Amino acid sequence: MTTRPPAPERPDALADAEDAGALDAFLAVRPQLFGIAYRMLGSVAEAEDVVQDAWIRWQGADRAAVRNPAAFLTTVTTRLAINAATSARARRETYVGPWLPEPVDTSDDPALGAERAEALELATLLLMERLSPVERAVYVLREAFGYPYRRVAEILDLTEAGARQLARRARDRLGTREAVPVDPGEHRRLLDELVRAAHEGDLARFERYLADDVVARPDGGGRVHASRVELVGLARVSLFLDNVWRKFWNAGGLRHVEANGLPAIVVDLDGAPFALLALDVVAGRVEHVYVQVNPDKLTGYAATS
Repeated sequence: MTTRPPAPERPDALADAEDAGALDAFLAVRPQLFGIAYRMLGSVAEAEDVVQDAWIRWQGADRAAVRNPAAFLTTVTTRLAINAATSARARRETYVGPWLPEPVDTSDDPALGAERAEALELATLLLMERLSPVERAVYVLREAFGYPYRRVAEILDLTEAGARQLARRARDRLGTREAVPVDPGEHRRLLDELVRAAHEGDLARFERYLADDVVARPDGGGRVHASRVELVGLARVSLFLDNVWRKFWNAGGLRHVEANGLPAIVVDLDGAPFALLALDVVAGRVEHVYVQVNPDKLTGYAATS
């Protein structure tokens, strides 16, 4: 009886080439993978964890059998993000005070790997909390990245009709917003008006830019002192802004930054970001004032020397 000789080991050069090819394929779609995960989770750290898990699965996959690496990685990332969103949703039930998505600096990557930027705005991400994780995935893939329903169905293991139904349900649950393109210049002008009014001690004059039912939503996450409820109405929001400006922000330095595709302001205290203020503007009126003061969510805006 003869024995078959052992299979020859792969030359190191071949193994290195395959590893390099796997890395190149991953890096080519990494911005999109992060963009999907971030929109699903509203957290940079959680999105990075999902992308890292996708990379580990890509390393362990039978890559020779994968005809389309981008499609494989998108599917893996989306499904991992759905699982992570389910866990995140449970954690937010015990979150201290109002929750806001972690803002991301989009000055270098305006769309974070997306074809359409609408689903990146803080206002939209906050509204997306109304959706189930699967509805959110359908909305992100369809509205942010423009995937056809057939591809959405493949990624989520649905029928095409089911994907269409979930997309319609997601849009209904999000409600309707004015179909007017967001004007970054208008945001910047209103932010400048707010800063000018605050520095001159006359925040009441900023009220003319606020909607009657304007909402201020501060997020301290229990890490710093911040209101644990939303402030609703023109008078309460104006008083809130006046109080926090006089107590905290007036002593700090201000920087204009970009957050999720739109202008925002960072307030620095003692050389570190203390707060990020962003506006939700519809038809020339401020409908929401977002005040992020949770230090865990401001690390991406640390001032560079």
